[in-house]
Amino acid sequence: MEKRGVAVRHFESGDRRGRERLKKPSFPAAMSRRQKEGCIIRIRLGLFGADDSLSMIQAVAQEYKELVCVPVVYWDESEVIDLIRPLASEVDMWLFSGQVPYSIVKQSGEVDAPLFYVPHIGASLYRTLLQAHYTAQIPVSRLSFDTYERREIERLLEEAGIEEPIPYVKHYEGGISAQELSDYHYTLWKQGKTEAAVTCLRTAHLELEKLGMPVYRVLPARSAVEAVIQTIIRTGQMLQAQDAQIAVQMIEVDAMQAASPETFSTDDIYRLEMKTTEKLLRYAKKVQGSLKSAGPGRYVIFTTRGALKEITEGYKTVPSAEETELLDGEVIACGIGIGRTAYEAEIQAGKAFLHAKQSGRGAWMVVFDDGTISGPLGKSVHLRYSLGGGELRQLAERTGLSAATLCKLKAILQKRGTNEIEAHELASYMRIVPRSARRILNQLETVGLAEVAGETNPYPRGRPRKVYRIFL
Repeated sequence: MEKRGVAVRHFESGDRRGRERLKKPSFPAAMSRRQKEGCIIRIRLGLFGADDSLSMIQAVAQEYKELVCVPVVYWDESEVIDLIRPLASEVDMWLFSGQVPYSIVKQSGEVDAPLFYVPHIGASLYRTLLQAHYTAQIPVSRLSFDTYERREIERLLEEAGIEEPIPYVKHYEGGISAQELSDYHYTLWKQGKTEAAVTCLRTAHLELEKLGMPVYRVLPARSAVEAVIQTIIRTGQMLQAQDAQIAVQMIEVDAMQAASPETFSTDDIYRLEMKTTEKLLRYAKKVQGSLKSAGPGRYVIFTTRGALKEITEGYKTVPSAEETELLDGEVIACGIGIGRTAYEAEIQAGKAFLHAKQSGRGAWMVVFDDGTISGPLGKSVHLRYSLGGGELRQLAERTGLSAATLCKLKAILQKRGTNEIEAHELASYMRIVPRSARRILNQLETVGLAEVAGETNPYPRGRPRKVYRIFL
């Protein structure tokens, strides 16, 4: 067994932190990212969650021959992304033990793999309420709940024939801190309004135990885990079919890049072009594709979506120099198109190629079958946006800016997590000169889609720069 990846926490009995041992998750040595044995797909499934729920989820998941589990335990919401990030290229899908870590990862936008979590409704809550009733005879009205919507709990009690008010429920969307939840429950308990708390968050459970408050932890039910896993397997089958889609890679190369200043002979130039073609043929073989010429210096490779996804690590990076047969310095631009037919994929590749040309020498861009554009691959500023939508076309007509420019701007603001930006920052993201970025911002301001929100002065002796607030 080969061992690699992020450290995963395994626990022995006794003090849950004092006896912590760090190990790395094990991966089958000869397994590719998505391998078939006969008709069985293999999904490398990341299991992420609290210590008390993860073992049960893993036990259920291991019963399915389609899954290879990579368990990761967390103790604090602040460490979720740091634990996920090193495994991003090693895992096909993620299953979270609860809503909070799932929401944190989803909102971060750092993981493109499908994300799932186990809901804590139904049998999970029934079991916890039964425990509270039989261990301490606590009425439902004297419990404080978190995570659920009030109506969810009321509906569950109605089904059980229990008619009691549910006065204390803290519902939230997305992520939340353990401190906020524990403060909510503890305050009610100290005021004498409740006798115990019911929480879905393990970190809040541990915090309330430290404070000496009676607390019941809602753990995932086996039936809920099985239902989610079946959905994961169906998704894996769909992705496997998707990987077989046709993909077209359109590349423009400069064979003269490798020429010495003294090489001007037509025979030498021909030899350089032949050498470049040989490199492309070897690269095409690596992606299980076929190569054809599309004019001087331009080539098209027909392959599959899965092959290009593999070599670009999920359409995020440019393949290494070894993988591209040392072509990296010779590539002027590369466009990848995905489609349901060869013709559609070639059209998308052409669009991606034009976007790559606009992004600078050596840029790789992708246009997917739904029209979504992604890239430049391997750059620190990697955007994903779509040109679709009637509203966007109306904005383009109103502002005089192209739909592509508005889509990029919207994607940049989403990536930054703020709707405020200044011209030099925008220029850096869009790979344009600051003068062009100022023109874009001025046009948006003219039609009321931007306003000056303030100024910044990164250099004390320089002129202050306007910070714009964008309304898209």
